[in-house]
Amino acid sequence: MAKKLGAGKQSTIPPDIDRILGRYPEQAYALLRHSFSKASHGGFSAAESPSVYGKRKLRVIDLFAGAGGFTLGLCKTERFEPVLANDFNAYAAKTYNANFGDHCLHGDINDLIANSSFKFPEAEVVIGGPPCQGFSPLNKQRESDPRKQLWRAFMEVVRRVKPIAFVMENVPELLASAEFGDIKTHAESMGYLVTPGILNAADYGVPQRRKRAIILASRTGLLPLPTPTHCNPQKAPTLFQNGLLPWETVGRVIDDLPEPVGIDLRVGEASPPLDLHFGRTPTKKSLSRYRCVPEGGNRFDLQKKRPDLTPSCWIRKKSGGTDLFGRLWWDRPAFTIRTEFFKPEKGRYLHPKQHRPITHREAARLQSFPDSFTFLGTKIEVAKQIGNAVPPLLAKRVAEVLLQHL
Repeated sequence: MAKKLGAGKQSTIPPDIDRILGRYPEQAYALLRHSFSKASHGGFSAAESPSVYGKRKLRVIDLFAGAGGFTLGLCKTERFEPVLANDFNAYAAKTYNANFGDHCLHGDINDLIANSSFKFPEAEVVIGGPPCQGFSPLNKQRESDPRKQLWRAFMEVVRRVKPIAFVMENVPELLASAEFGDIKTHAESMGYLVTPGILNAADYGVPQRRKRAIILASRTGLLPLPTPTHCNPQKAPTLFQNGLLPWETVGRVIDDLPEPVGIDLRVGEASPPLDLHFGRTPTKKSLSRYRCVPEGGNRFDLQKKRPDLTPSCWIRKKSGGTDLFGRLWWDRPAFTIRTEFFKPEKGRYLHPKQHRPITHREAARLQSFPDSFTFLGTKIEVAKQIGNAVPPLLAKRVAEVLLQHL
């Protein structure tokens, strides 16, 4: 029966569940039994939860919005309506407006705050991720980086708008910083109860092991962190009995894509997903290096097989950097997709099977962006938008917590 359900071409089962039925039929039915048992005890789903706002959509302001991954996650619940966004990058603002309407203002958030003639619209929720480079362990000058103070602009907007709740996203290092203490103090002085946490995107259905700090705050009670929906199947063989699905994998989200064509964006020339599915022109030396790295391997495999092709700086560096020049696993999630995912020397970005780095389309899918999402700008700018985004599926899980709370 499980095989028939999983293989049926006319099935109306959601695609992610359909894949699980075909791959893990016995365990999947254990999961379904768990879900039905839980539902039989009553309770509301996020989409059905009673709200003081009735059927009216909750208004959202997205600061440091980038391409709009955070907004997209909230909109996927069909219960949120973006009314204002802001980003310093003109290309990101254009991408946001192309997908959500012409309400993303390009420019410095501090200039917007200082403009006495501008009034922020009313909103129930403020979301955003102040630039995280100031807190990143990759930033050697992070102690004096002015970007560490952009949370103040975020909190000033919260002070003016007075939303019911706000959500701030950043790198995990934020929560160990002095700035987090200041953020919490500011929020509590305005009557917000704060819930901080570090979430792994893979635990919420994103095919990527990306850890992010999330600060949830509400004026009407403590917000819980979203409950994981997925788990590492290698560490939890009984995850189905606990109501969890296995982590999504690289292979399951990119296996339908053909080999990339060309070396540039084809927006307007080719339909999605092929519009962002292009390659590069590696040198003969680069191709020889790629061939030395097996699935799951990295720069150390290159050094073992071809020390003559290994950069001297890597040979001198005996430890650390295990993801540099790394190849992804087909049956595991990706690691963090950053803005230069098209450069194998920057991380674990080699395709699991083919001798090339991942494409923009593959990176977008690993971030959980749907193919229908429009990206505008040069290929460098689009890569920045993809790498800097909050994974929409992770944002959707946060949105469900907000809905249950409100």
